[in-house]
Order: sequence, then structure tokens, then C-alpha cells
Amino acid sequence: MKLWKTILAAAVLALAGSQAFAARTDLVIGITLEPPHLDPTAGAAAAIDEVLYANVFEGLTRIGPNGEVLPDLTESWAISDDGKVYTFKLRTGVKFHDGSDFDAGDVKFSLDRARADNSVNAQKALFAAIDTVEVVDPTTVKVTLKNPQGSFLYNLGWGDAVIVAPESADTNKEKPIGTGPFKFQSWAKGSSITLVKSDTYWGAPVFLDKAEFRIVPDAAAAVPALLSGDIQAFPFFDPDSVAQVKDDPRFKVVIGSTEGETILAINNKKPPFDKLEVRQAIAFALDRKAIIDGASAGLGVPIGSHMSPASKAYVDLTGLYPHNVDKAKELLKQAGFENGIKATLKLPPPSYARLGGEIIASQLRDVGIDLEIIPVEWAQWLDQVFTKKDYDLTIVSHTEPNDIDIYSRKDYYFNYDNPAFDKIIAELNLTSDDAKRNTLLGEAQKILADDAVVGFLYELPKVGVWDAKLQGLWENAPIQANDLTKVKWAD
Repeated sequence: MKLWKTILAAAVLALAGSQAFAARTDLVIGITLEPPHLDPTAGAAAAIDEVLYANVFEGLTRIGPNGEVLPDLTESWAISDDGKVYTFKLRTGVKFHDGSDFDAGDVKFSLDRARADNSVNAQKALFAAIDTVEVVDPTTVKVTLKNPQGSFLYNLGWGDAVIVAPESADTNKEKPIGTGPFKFQSWAKGSSITLVKSDTYWGAPVFLDKAEFRIVPDAAAAVPALLSGDIQAFPFFDPDSVAQVKDDPRFKVVIGSTEGETILAINNKKPPFDKLEVRQAIAFALDRKAIIDGASAGLGVPIGSHMSPASKAYVDLTGLYPHNVDKAKELLKQAGFENGIKATLKLPPPSYARLGGEIIASQLRDVGIDLEIIPVEWAQWLDQVFTKKDYDLTIVSHTEPNDIDIYSRKDYYFNYDNPAFDKIIAELNLTSDDAKRNTLLGEAQKILADDAVVGFLYELPKVGVWDAKLQGLWENAPIQANDLTKVKWAD
């Protein structure tokens, strides 16, 4: 009897020990903005990709943590000598989360849908170079371009280019069905979005069984959530709150780079902002250092055009418009506004916009531009500003990668039109040579700066704070994503 008690006690201790040392398989991640819906192919909001990119949905290619192009649903590709025909060999054994098989037909459907006349894809221009998409066989797709496009494989790695199935495409906004390592479980609107591990995933299985994206719009609530353990990671943390956790050994604080050009966007066709002198006056009125100190805790990197300083094509144009109140007033007088200007400044919810807006309004007031600040929710911003172009000025971070071409889009919310810039973008789209592309990108940056199209402020820093035992979260943000494919808890 004593022997059995001894064996039983040992077994209990062994079980308790194994449970004590077993790594966790759940994670709660804090995000600031709730996605308007859950379909990356039908919305411009970065919050959609922050939850779903690489986790639920996959593309032919994907962008890696260092901005590199990696194969995803295609295992390889061949490019014709003239650079116009791409033949993709697809992975086999891939299934969508509803159990249906992935094949070449899904690729054709997705690419044709994204570039169709009635497409609602926010980045429809990414697919403009495609002439035809042909199903060669179930595992082979041939894409023929109208002209060579050096960025084509990179473009296919955007969240807007993920592959969806025709059977579920229309319901992805509420019930997303992809091929990724996680599948959608639930969405408690206003609270959280939960993903769970997919047991049918084609690739290496993920370490996490469950990941909950908890919506925390109030930056002041993030620190208590971390300290209590309710949330274990904020991949995009409020810079102003870092001081409260940076010395706590329970957490890791990582300052990385993003592709987020933070700008004071200007409606270029709305008087008086259709006058170059007025836009240049705004540029001279902006004190970037004060804005960076106040809106990003001094962590942002100043920019003078629409390009990340981390890019090899970056040109430093921050000296073109140094802070100069007298010069700004002089330009306004030349434009006929010596008595000042009244305008509106619509601010979306992120703290960089709300805090930065107060600072910028004060700076512009000093030169004679009186702004009425109008706070708007994200859905309102997308409707009023981005879609209807009903605004004077606004502040936003453009976190899409390598997106300088947005200034050549005729229906884009900047309302900017410059044939010389458009010509450079057209040539860029035909160019594959990296050195030549960098030269063209430099010329494009210079035109945007000279035209003071928007007020270029700073590159949004990626401030991440998470449990020190957590491994595999991205330190930088070359694309708007919280890729959980390598995330795990230390044993």
C-alpha cells in the first residue's frame, strides 16, 4: 500500500512539474484600432492587416521581417526574358479553413477580382500592370503583364493581394476564410478578435494555439493592461507611455522602424491650398522637432518627402523647408492671404494624430492659419477624408510599403496632379534595375518636396512592448502586420 502511495505521489509531482515548465500556447495582443471589417482585399485600414496578414490570409508571395520578398502560396516562379510573363508553381496540399482545396483557379479569381472594373480593392493600382491571368493546370498559373514591372513580386506580397476563394470571398468581411496557420474564431465587436491554430495548415505548424487581439483605443489603458498581465504584448505601443515600463524587467521594449510616413495631408484642389505658396507656407511653419517630441516622444525620424529613411532610395530633403515663421508669413502675403486663412483639421483617433494636431494647429496659428480641429473616428475618416475628399487638412501615417506612387493616382484623396511626377512613376513601373529605380525614386521625392504636396513630418517609429519571455514578434514593420507565425513563449 505504501509503495502505491509513493508511486502515485511521484506521478502527481511529475505531472505538476511538466505543467509548470510547459510553455504557454496562448497570447493576448493589444491593438489600438478596431478593423472596420476583416477582408484585406476590400479596405484601406491598416488594422485589418495587423490582425490577418500572414496569420489568416496568405498571398503568392509575402513580405518578410526585413522587407524581403519570400515565396508563400507559390513555391517557385519563372520570369520570361522580356520580364512580362511570370509562371508560378503553386504549393500542393493547401486547404482553405472551410476545408476546400486551394488551386490555380483561386489565384486567377483573386487577381482578376482585385483588378476588375468594379473592384473595391483599396490598392487596385497594384494590379494595373496585369494583362491576363491563365490557369495552366491546377498547380500552375501564368500571369502576363502589359509591360515589365520591377515591383511585381513585391506587390503580390501586400495584404491587398492575398488569395481568397470564390466560395467565401463575399463573406470575408465578417467571417474571414484563408489558408494561413491561424483560422478565425470570433469577433466581439468593440472588444476583441480571436484566432485559433489551424490543424490543416500546409506549412510548419505555429507554436500558439490561440491568439486574441484585444482592442485598446485608450493609450492610458495600455500600461495597466500590461502590468496586470491581461495583455502580454503591444507590438505598436504609445511612445509616450514607454517610460512607465522601460525599466521593468518583466517587459522587453523594442524601438524599430516602420514604413509609416506621417504627414499633414493637404487637399491640393481645395482653395486656398491649390496655391503652391500656401502649401509652402505650411511647410515653413512646421517645426518637425517640436512635433516629433510632442507626438512620438522624440522617437520619430524627420522626413522631407514620401520615403522611409530606412530605404536605400531615400533622399534627405528635410532641409528644403526649415522652420521659418517669417518666410511662411511672406509666402502667405504673396499668395494674397496677408489677413490669414481659416480651415479645418480632421484628426483620426491615433495619438500621433491627436497630439500632433494640437501642436501643428498652434504652429500654423503663429503664421496666420487658424485651424478648427475636428476629431473623427476611423470609419468617419475613411468615409469623409479618404473616400469623399471632404477635408482641408488631416494627419495620418501611410504605413503601406514603398507607396510613393499614390501621388500619381488621380482619384486619391490628396487631389494632386503633376504630369512630370506621373511620368517618373510610369518609368519606374517599367524599370527592374535597382540602381535606376533608386534614381527615379529620388527624382520623385524631389518633385513632391518642391510642390509641398503635403506637410512631410516624420517616419512613424515602431515601439513594441511585450512580455520578456515572448519570442518571435517583429521588431520592425516593413509592412503593416503582426505576423505570429514564429511567435512562442520561452520554455
